[in-house]
Amino acid sequence: MKKILIINGHPDKESFNFALADAYYKGAKQSGAEVQIINIRNLEFSPNLKFGYRKRTELEPDLLAAQEQLKWADHLVWVYPVWWGSVPAIMKGFLDRVLLPGFAFKKREGSVWWDKFFTGKTARLICTMDQPTWFYRLFNGAPSHSAMKKLTMKFIGVNSVKISSIGPLRLSKESFRKKWLQKIEKLGLKNK
Repeated sequence: MKKILIINGHPDKESFNFALADAYYKGAKQSGAEVQIINIRNLEFSPNLKFGYRKRTELEPDLLAAQEQLKWADHLVWVYPVWWGSVPAIMKGFLDRVLLPGFAFKKREGSVWWDKFFTGKTARLICTMDQPTWFYRLFNGAPSHSAMKKLTMKFIGVNSVKISSIGPLRLSKESFRKKWLQKIEKLGLKNK
């Protein structure tokens, strides 16, 4: 049985991102998968890695629990809006505070290389935006996709990362949103 963790990075519980996370959850549960959800907005933690990696900042209980969920999961589903070509500040803070050396990776002594601790896991990025997805990719270079897929997920060992880009959302019709909710539910059903 596949173990799926949905991580919702949108700070607004009334956002379309919450509907997308629910749609994926519904499909995944129908498939028989074990599913857990982290709504980052509900966690109590400081998003600031105030000493960088120079000095340890103790993890709050919610972040310790999130680390256990990340270890538990086979498949990570990240749901978030693209803001200013990146992820929301609260999600960036979550990534900074949770995917720490010793937990997600380890730098090798005297080397530029590192050990990746999330090998064998897969991921799906579900991103909303207010521009056409083709424009974001072709003209803007899809910076958040690259940052999450290559510089975050692949850095810690998640090599199979698929992306679902949804946009433009701001002026979209109800039919557009319903179609995407159905697509995301089907991805959940297939555990992809």
